[in-house]
Amino acid sequence: QVQLVESGGGLVQAGGSLRLSCAASGRTFSNYNMGWFRQAPGKEREFVAAISWSGGNTYYADSVKGRFTISRDNAKNTVFLQMNSLKPEDTAVYYCAADVRKLSVVVPTRGSDYAYWGQGTQVTVSS
Repeated sequence: QVQLVESGGGLVQAGGSLRLSCAASGRTFSNYNMGWFRQAPGKEREFVAAISWSGGNTYYADSVKGRFTISRDNAKNTVFLQMNSLKPEDTAVYYCAADVRKLSVVVPTRGSDYAYWGQGTQVTVSS
């Protein structure tokens, strides 16, 4: 079993920054691609960012490209999402997720390709 625990959410003014963390336990974290997704009230869950198991490749949704940065520390079993220049439309519950496949060279951007999910952390950006 895999446990993912997000932290770092909160209330911030537009233009501000937050850093989300996702601590993983239960399997070899460094073998798996990781992703961040978000879901706003009344909307479907959407892809935000993903990082390969090695940390060498990153992918972003167009809506966050240039503002958000995903990274990971395999020694600490943690993945991060640095969010800068936040906008009110970034308001959502943010979830981290672990890929269902081990050492996959394809980093998924679809939620259905992720097997394990955290409980989410709320990010609210005020205008």
